[in-house]
Amino acid sequence: MNRYAFALMLMFVVTMLSQVTDADDRWPQFRGQGSRGVTDETGLPTSWSQTENVAWVTDIPGLGWSSPIVWDGTVYLTTVVSATPVEEPQGGLYRGSETWLPSQSEHRWLVYAIDVESGAVKWEREVHRGAPRVGHHLKNTLASETPVTDGESVYVYFGNVGVYALNFDGTVVWERRFDAAKTRLGWGPAASPVLHDGTLFIVNDNDEESFVVALDAATGDERWRVARDEGTNWSTPYVWEHDGRTELVTTGSDLVRSYDLDGNELWTFSGMNTIAIPQPFSAHGLLYLTTGYVGDPIKPVFAIRPGASGDITLAEGERSSEFVAWYVDDAGPYHPTPLVIGDHYVTLHDRGFFTVHDAHTGVELYFTEEQIQNQEVRRRVAVGTGGFTASPWAYNGRVFMLSEEGDTYVLDAENNFRLVTTNSLDEVAMSSPAIARGSLFIRTRSNLYRLSDLSR
Repeated sequence: MNRYAFALMLMFVVTMLSQVTDADDRWPQFRGQGSRGVTDETGLPTSWSQTENVAWVTDIPGLGWSSPIVWDGTVYLTTVVSATPVEEPQGGLYRGSETWLPSQSEHRWLVYAIDVESGAVKWEREVHRGAPRVGHHLKNTLASETPVTDGESVYVYFGNVGVYALNFDGTVVWERRFDAAKTRLGWGPAASPVLHDGTLFIVNDNDEESFVVALDAATGDERWRVARDEGTNWSTPYVWEHDGRTELVTTGSDLVRSYDLDGNELWTFSGMNTIAIPQPFSAHGLLYLTTGYVGDPIKPVFAIRPGASGDITLAEGERSSEFVAWYVDDAGPYHPTPLVIGDHYVTLHDRGFFTVHDAHTGVELYFTEEQIQNQEVRRRVAVGTGGFTASPWAYNGRVFMLSEEGDTYVLDAENNFRLVTTNSLDEVAMSSPAIARGSLFIRTRSNLYRLSDLSR
């Protein structure tokens, strides 16, 4: 091999390693790359506690359930700090009084940038100050929407205040305010923004005037806005890129709707239930959508093929069609978004049960002869837990399920999803984690943990 050929090969190898490193350094949005909650990064921790495998822990003031995001050497998250004590978040299932009324105290809406290596706060920026205009559900907060970044700016959205673009020094580049809107039972908003090719997409489903809006990420200028005939929902939209086209998919309790990137409706279907929270996502060339409000008898899951147009609602009794690859009516979760690991579609339900389906066919999988005989297809990760709100995540052949009590249950996806271990942080947790830089970033009620395999 001559020097020129060797140099070219070396440049190629360095480029490929750089690309892999960049991907491992970044978790840019809710549920990470592709909104799937899964990473191929190796060497990540499988066991931890408040002291074991803790690279650092940083106190986060205020209250917020937005997920952390990571870009290169910085973690970004949001919180809202009250001038007076606030009610503590409450996990578990409902108690009959689920709404906290708006506080009359002054609050500060804040964005934090935290150094990945040390856990030190790089900067804190206040983007809004005042008394909240709305209340929220006892499991919600005034900062539940997860930021998103494109490597140029970090975009933060507070559903009943507005959206803000900050550069990586913490300077607010632009802002757009939104009027506060009534939400179902005063539960407040929570859907996160998403980015694609210089456009920021926001879905605001409320009980007054629901809409989806596309903003120029560089300037905040409105590119288009489309009214939605929907009531309040909390589902983050999804940008579905496939061979045919790129589309923005939104889940609603009335209709699932897909839009092209100019806001034109591509296809719809009905058949979800009364509250939409889980985010759509794709794997194996299919789009997965689900809802599972605990009070509804039908908890549907749909797997959609690319290329649909018009109304693709299934006829009564149908389980598939030209564009619906498969449908099941009893596997939808209420809060957590499912994930696909390998050929398995894994669902975590709020009460701690989980199910596994074939991601290609929707067939529910059985694991042992005893389970087949007893028809025990709803398996429980733990008995006596208050509930599960955070979405599960996966790496190293493991699936991780974080309870509201701060306990993470680790399942072996390569051994019939057997429980391997339980890791406790002993504090309320409802935020889905981030994974980057060989570490797991978990937000609890008052702290952000960086968890790493410190034995390596």
